[in-house]
Amino acid sequence: MKGRAGGERGKTMRQLDLCDEEVASAEDFDRAEIIPLHEEAEEPRPARGMRRAGGLLVACGLALQPWLYVLATGLPATATAAHWPVAWVGLDALEALGLIATGLLAARGDRRHALAAAATATLLAVDAWFDTTTAAPGGDFATAVAMALGAELPLAALCGRLALRALSRPA
Repeated sequence: MKGRAGGERGKTMRQLDLCDEEVASAEDFDRAEIIPLHEEAEEPRPARGMRRAGGLLVACGLALQPWLYVLATGLPATATAAHWPVAWVGLDALEALGLIATGLLAARGDRRHALAAAATATLLAVDAWFDTTTAAPGGDFATAVAMALGAELPLAALCGRLALRALSRPA
């Protein structure tokens, strides 16, 4: 820290100076007051650009609300997609790449595994949602639910946990 002598860390740090003799001779040591060595530091305020980006994203999310109503009331109950297999193969390929990337980065101890894990968790949750909501009644739906509960959602939870654990650790 600039201008501070003796390695002082700032106003939030408190020093606790007790020598071994004082500790050993303390009669009421079991009733001693516990003094925290440091207080919780306040979170720094985000930069102006970050605040602006955050505000823009919130505004865009709110602007989508009327569009959701339009979609909910205007879309047909069924639809035909020209590239249906490409869409599903592409989604599953992205999931596979995400799982591989997350696993390799995590095994190497690379903190960037948090990014891959967060993206992969999202892809897996989206896949479970669309598999179950687009499945035909009967066996297809049962298979979709089994895949969602047995594979996609547990893997999404694992990836989410990996991402959150990595982000909660100090750099």
